[in-house]
Amino acid sequence: MQLTKEKILVPEISNQKLLDLYKQMWLIRLFDEKVDEFFAKGMIHGTTHLAVGQEASAAGVCALLTVEDKITSTHRGHGHCIAKGATAERMMAELFGRTTGYCKGKGGSMHIADVDMGNLGANGIVGGGIPLAVGSALTAKMKKLDYVTVCFFGDGATNEGSFHEAVNLAAIWDLPVIFVCENNQYGMSGSVKEMTRVEHIADRAHAYGIPGVVADGNDIIEMMNVTDEAIKRVKRGKGPTLIEAKTYRWKGHSKSDAKKYRTREEEQEWRKKDPIKRYKDVLIEAGLLTEEKAEEIRLEVKKEIEEAVKFAEQSPAPTLDDLLTDVYA
Repeated sequence: MQLTKEKILVPEISNQKLLDLYKQMWLIRLFDEKVDEFFAKGMIHGTTHLAVGQEASAAGVCALLTVEDKITSTHRGHGHCIAKGATAERMMAELFGRTTGYCKGKGGSMHIADVDMGNLGANGIVGGGIPLAVGSALTAKMKKLDYVTVCFFGDGATNEGSFHEAVNLAAIWDLPVIFVCENNQYGMSGSVKEMTRVEHIADRAHAYGIPGVVADGNDIIEMMNVTDEAIKRVKRGKGPTLIEAKTYRWKGHSKSDAKKYRTREEEQEWRKKDPIKRYKDVLIEAGLLTEEKAEEIRLEVKKEIEEAVKFAEQSPAPTLDDLLTDVYA
């Protein structure tokens, strides 16, 4: 069916897929909330960057991708990993530093990769994944491989030189890459309004001769629609699109952020735009979901997260003999 609420959903998405995406959004949120809890208790070391409130952009974009399609992620990348097929068990094990994690416990929160599912890796360097995505797209074009690369990054990354160089190169060579800027309004503690003079980050696309699309990053249907258009453009050989997903992170920049630079009133206004609740309302209106079934799904995901924690806790820690294995210089 075509699901309507001001917009038409891309027809390739089945009803079951729509429900699966609702579950996936809860998986992204509850995973990050559990990680937040464990960091507060000192059970996970290092640092982490959570994407609570940003679930629609990751789930919506990746819903249109195949296993063969690639993504590059960011320091705030748990949602991207889950949306591209990563399991909560192996992700939690990675954060616990266990050998059953995606990087055998050596990558941690900011460096989860799952190449088999097309996830080329999260990246602790702001903007670091952008040229990597362009390299992946160049590989596809030179080898005539039929895959798309999606590059996720935050608003702060658009002021890095790597962003401008990579987008320019992708544009002049018409590479099969889609740039997705998750504009959550703040780069660390600085408002995006203080960091750029343009009204929309998507406006920067015009300097490189490619489309720039502003999307509601808290509306999963809109994110699927704009991604569908960007993929169709890539498949026609027309090159990249820059999508700006306007969203908001409910938590601080990292675990040590007290969020003193923004008002509680602003936070409450954005919480009213909760992407999971908005999507639930659409599914209920379309007759695909009920309040009872929605709560059943949430509790099912909560149980899945608890099982992931048990898996991580019971997994073996690396030994000294593992210290230098799988490490490249």
